[in-house]
Amino acid sequence: MRRLRACLGAAAAVTLAAAGTTALVASNASGATSALGNRWYAAAPYLMPLDNDPPDAAAIMDASGLKAFQLAFILAPNGGGCSPTWGGTAPVSGDTAVQNVISTIRAKGGDVSVSIGGYGGTKLGQACADAASTAAAYQQVITKYGLHAIDFDLEEPEYENTAAVRNEIGAAKILQQNNPGLYVSVTTAGTADGTGWFGKQMLLEAKSQGFTPNNFSIMPFDGGFNGAASQTGALTNFNAILRSTFGWDEATAYAHEGFSGMNGRSDTGEYFSQADFQTVLDYATSHNMDRFTFWSLNRDRQCSPADNGGRTSGTCSSVAQNSWDFAKYSVKFAGATPPSTTPTPTPTPTPNSCKTAWSSSSVYTAGNEVSYNKHNWKAKWWTQNEVPGASEWGPWQDEGAC
Repeated sequence: MRRLRACLGAAAAVTLAAAGTTALVASNASGATSALGNRWYAAAPYLMPLDNDPPDAAAIMDASGLKAFQLAFILAPNGGGCSPTWGGTAPVSGDTAVQNVISTIRAKGGDVSVSIGGYGGTKLGQACADAASTAAAYQQVITKYGLHAIDFDLEEPEYENTAAVRNEIGAAKILQQNNPGLYVSVTTAGTADGTGWFGKQMLLEAKSQGFTPNNFSIMPFDGGFNGAASQTGALTNFNAILRSTFGWDEATAYAHEGFSGMNGRSDTGEYFSQADFQTVLDYATSHNMDRFTFWSLNRDRQCSPADNGGRTSGTCSSVAQNSWDFAKYSVKFAGATPPSTTPTPTPTPTPNSCKTAWSSSSVYTAGNEVSYNKHNWKAKWWTQNEVPGASEWGPWQDEGAC
C-alpha cells in the first residue's frame, strides 16, 4: 500500500479514503443499519441472483435459518471497460433487480456479501489498468449496496495472469484499508496438495504486498476428489502451505483458512453428499477455520425427474435431498441452529415450453435462447458448435426443463 500511495499522490489517496467513508454512509442508506457477525459472512453460501433459476432468498431463510448470502459474480463488461457488472451484462450502476433481492434479505434480518470473479468471463483485474482503478470499480459495488463483506474469487483464467492477480490483490488491500471492518475472503482452486502452482503464486503476491484477508479459501472439487476424506486432506495440506508462505503457526493458519465446497455432483462427476458436508464441517469447526461455504444455493434442491440426476446442473444438486439441506450446514457453521422440522421439498415446477432447437451450425450471441435435451438454454456469449450442458462453465446457461 505504501508504494501504491506514493504512485497515486496525496490527492488520490484522499479520494480513496473518502470513498471508504461514502461506503459506510451508503450502508445505512441501503437498509443495512448494522453488520452481521463475521461468522455469518464466513458461512454465506453462493447465490446467483440473476441466473440459474434464482431461488427465493426469503424462503431459504425461513426454511433453513440462513442469514447471509454470497451473491455472484461481479465481472467487467463483456464489451470491455473497467466498470462493474453482474455477469458481464448487467451494469451495477443501473441495477435494481439485485438491490431488490438484497433489500428482501435485509428486511428479514440478513445481509449479503458480493463475490467478484469466478470461473470464466473477463475479470476487472484483467480489464482495469492497475490496482487503484480496479479498487475504484469494486468500491462502486460496496457503496451502492452498502456492503460489509466481499469475496475475491480468483481462478481460471484470471489467476494465470500475473498482472491481473497483482491488480486484484492490490485492490483487495485498498478496499480493506478504506472500508474499516470490511470482511474480505479470497477464494481459489483446490488440489489434493492444497492448491496448485497458480494458487501458490497468488499467496506469494499477497505476501509481497503485505495483504492479509480474513481468510484464503480453497475449492476442493473438480480435481479428482472423492468424498470428505479427500477434502479434509486437502485442507490439511493447504494449512501447511499457509504456514510456509506467511510464517504462521498451525492455529494462525487455520484461523485464516476457508473451505468452499460444491454440493451434490461436481462438474467432473464427483459426488458430495450431506454426510460429506457434515464431515468437513466437523473438521472446520474443530480446527477453528474461518470460513465454510459452498457453490451454490441455486443447486441446493433435488433435480426433477427430467434431469435424472445424471449430469451436473446449475439449478439442482443431482443427489437425493430436501430443498436447502446443504444451507443448514452453513447455518451450523455460523453457530446457529437450523429449524428442527424437515421442510417439504419444493414442488417440481411445470416445464416451460421449449425454445427453437439448438443447431451446431448456427451462431449464437449473448441472450439467444435454444432448447436441447429437453431443457431450455440461454447463451452467455458468442458461441458456435458448443453443445449446451457439456459444462456448467461453458457458454450456455441452463434455464430448466421444457
